[in-house]
Amino acid sequence: MLDYDKEAGAYDATRGGEARAEAAADAVLGLIPDSIGSIGSAGGTEGLDHRDRHGSRDRPGRLLDLACGTGIVTRRLAAARPGLQVTGADRAPGMARMAAARLPGSVLLADSRRLPFRDATFDAVTTVWLLHLITDSTEVRGIVAECARVLRPGGVYVTTVDKAAAHDVGSDIDAVLAARPRRPASDAAADVSGYALASGLLPAGQAAFTGVGQGRSPRSTLADLRRGWFTMLPPDDPGADDFAGRLAALPDQDRRRPDPRFAVRAFRKPAAR
Repeated sequence: MLDYDKEAGAYDATRGGEARAEAAADAVLGLIPDSIGSIGSAGGTEGLDHRDRHGSRDRPGRLLDLACGTGIVTRRLAAARPGLQVTGADRAPGMARMAAARLPGSVLLADSRRLPFRDATFDAVTTVWLLHLITDSTEVRGIVAECARVLRPGGVYVTTVDKAAAHDVGSDIDAVLAARPRRPASDAAADVSGYALASGLLPAGQAAFTGVGQGRSPRSTLADLRRGWFTMLPPDDPGADDFAGRLAALPDQDRRRPDPRFAVRAFRKPAAR
């Protein structure tokens, strides 16, 4: 896994910046009912139970953006839903510092496997580009369970899935990389759906968005290979030189191939009866 403390400073610029963040936030928000940020409005909240343990309905809605990274998406979630109290959490201090600069007083350090929140604290929990980083399926299951635990009845969990598959856009680069060793996807949609169901969460919708600015060029892919981004093919692996040579031989070395399309799934915690 990458050292996200070291990556923090360049993270946004190398991953689509504001354009990708806008696309991600729009997709996530499209799966979270508008009413979650307008509690107490005359229209009510279909399917969401916003009573606290004392039966009050006048508290604000709360959203946790877990593994918020630099806060580039978190800030957009908060800006788009001013009625929501948005909290960002990340376990990498470098990332959390950048997020805190974007959302002062609303970001904390936290491990997604053991969240420092009581049961039923949030009306929505989001994990954008987290689950694919975890190599142990048991840990992925545990993270989904933690997200379910801190959700209030009627709340929504939204997460990206199938991230690695999204980068395979059928290009000549993908043809070169097809034979590279890969680990099983830890964020496979079917698996994540199973973990959610095991934690009492029901399917509640899906969406997709374009990873603006993340289309690969042969030259950028070769640089990623040399940096060790392909975790099952480290730079010192004898096979890395073969892939490097084939990438270097592709035409249009600086032309970016199509951007990936990322998948998002939503799950709802049944309302209390």
